[in-house]
Amino acid sequence: MKIKFFAAFLVIFAFCFSIFGQDIVKTNFEDTPIKSSNTQFLPLSKVKEGMKGKSWTVFRGTQPEPFDVEIIGVLPGGVGPKQDLIIGKISGGSAERTRVFAGMSGSPVYVNGKLLGAISYSFPFSKEAICGITPIEQMVTIFEKNKNLAPRAKTPKKFSFGELASTEWKPNFPNRATVSSSILATSGSNPALNALAGQTFRPIATPITFSGISQETLNLFAPQLMKVGLLPVSAAGGAAKISPLKKANEKTLLGGTSVTMQLSRGDYSMAASGTVTFRDGEKIYAFGHPFLSLGSSDLPMSESGVVTVVPSVNNSFKLAVPSSMVGTMTQDRATGVFGKLGKAPAMIPVKLNLTTSRNQKETLSIEIGKDEALTPLLLNIAVYNSIIAQERTMGDLTIELDGEIKIKGQDSIKIERRYTGQAASRLIATSAVIPVANLMQSRFDDMEITEINLNLKSTDGSRTAFLDRIAFNKTEVRAGEELEIQAFVRTDSGQIMTQRIPFKVPADTPTGKLMIAVGDGNSIQAKSASLQFIPNSLADLITKINDLKKNDRLYVQAYRVTKGAIIGSNELPNLPPSVLATLNTSKTAGGVKPTVETVVSEQEIAPADFLIYGQKALSVEVVK
Repeated sequence: MKIKFFAAFLVIFAFCFSIFGQDIVKTNFEDTPIKSSNTQFLPLSKVKEGMKGKSWTVFRGTQPEPFDVEIIGVLPGGVGPKQDLIIGKISGGSAERTRVFAGMSGSPVYVNGKLLGAISYSFPFSKEAICGITPIEQMVTIFEKNKNLAPRAKTPKKFSFGELASTEWKPNFPNRATVSSSILATSGSNPALNALAGQTFRPIATPITFSGISQETLNLFAPQLMKVGLLPVSAAGGAAKISPLKKANEKTLLGGTSVTMQLSRGDYSMAASGTVTFRDGEKIYAFGHPFLSLGSSDLPMSESGVVTVVPSVNNSFKLAVPSSMVGTMTQDRATGVFGKLGKAPAMIPVKLNLTTSRNQKETLSIEIGKDEALTPLLLNIAVYNSIIAQERTMGDLTIELDGEIKIKGQDSIKIERRYTGQAASRLIATSAVIPVANLMQSRFDDMEITEINLNLKSTDGSRTAFLDRIAFNKTEVRAGEELEIQAFVRTDSGQIMTQRIPFKVPADTPTGKLMIAVGDGNSIQAKSASLQFIPNSLADLITKINDLKKNDRLYVQAYRVTKGAIIGSNELPNLPPSVLATLNTSKTAGGVKPTVETVVSEQEIAPADFLIYGQKALSVEVVK
């Protein structure tokens, strides 16, 4: 009897399993992120309205949590040519509390056990949790197409001396639509777009957490970061340490886990967070939309833990803290980012030695990512923050910068600058950034910055003076003789000070009128006859940068009228009439311009206690 009962039970169980077993297996399968490299993809052609699936992302800690996704339809060309967008609606689980949030980018979506794509786009201000899903086929295909591309041939960039000596710098990021859902990100930059706010799909914002960075620094640089889709978030906790590469294992950066791209690490940490879509062996696919549209890149890719997702009517965001570096983000394309486990990135070490106005000394060490547009911005943030973290932000300040940029196989670039007044902090930070930006944009393949060392010294108060007038002790002078110049300087308080400057007329100076100008470095640089040049080599560019006049001291420059020409950045004075006639012929145009002032002597004066601005010029007669 027992045997017959057991046999009947088996028959009934087999019958039930044949009916319900497939659904049971599928349900269990969809409740766990797929971890195998053999994951099957659901082709875009098979996507139908009404399909239901699951997605995973980390809401807290390190373990992904599931939530529901319903497919609404497909938007052909929704992102770009041949880049379609799947439209979905999320619900269930923790997503009911957060809806679509910054940092969710890359969350994998599975339908019937097959990977459909990555949650990557959203409607700002949408009443429902509508999202855009980048098809996984498009994510994988774009990286496969680009991995074997040869680098484009580069030609040296044309530089202007004004550009090299500038005190203004702005990030040069690739054009990309603003992705922050902040009202300021749209209407603030273009009031005409107010009516369109929230009516177009935008890439989900990427939260970038800052550790060790003050709120004032965030306020200053937030507009620049938001324009390229980075949502500044001040992190709770310490900065990310400079640590060696951690060996990946079978649990590293699986689909649905949180991934962080570290822009800088050390005493200051700047890290952008998203979600892993798919891991294939050592290959990592994430985000589902561009990070910064960098193309080829070389940034640290780290595991991270999520403190929490902060719900917000404006823009919910993930607050993540990076942990161990496990690889490198090597590509940043239209359909997401691609990285490799086990590969260490190349970073630029930066050391900041600070001496405050209270004579306190501080040394800060960081590493920043290497990128033409990104590196200068990161350095600017670090230097500016280092100053205002130690000094008052109201009132006048005088700051000196003595720095060195080391370049592989080349002479170092020396930086000597001094600024005073309320804008001193910003100007000093820019002074450190300008040469780095010019090097990164120079297009020389052999350019590699190996180290940046900056020494900053601050004193309270402003020490500014203006060159009021100059006088000579004689009006006629012979070649080789010494002339005494008196420079009369007026301080902000009205005090007049006199500086005596001995100047020797060059022995080979011909008879005739000789102009002598006294002025600060920027003024003398601005009157240079050569305005722009194309460097012949990286060494040529470094030489030009090192030869720039310093802003905090006076120069004496003697020049005379000649018949010559400027070709490129080279002055050719006293050319024979036949050569001038050839250069100025009507059969040629461009590349050459006549010069009427040729510098015959230049002298740098040691810096004074005051920063002296202005320029004055007088003439003397050179006689036999």
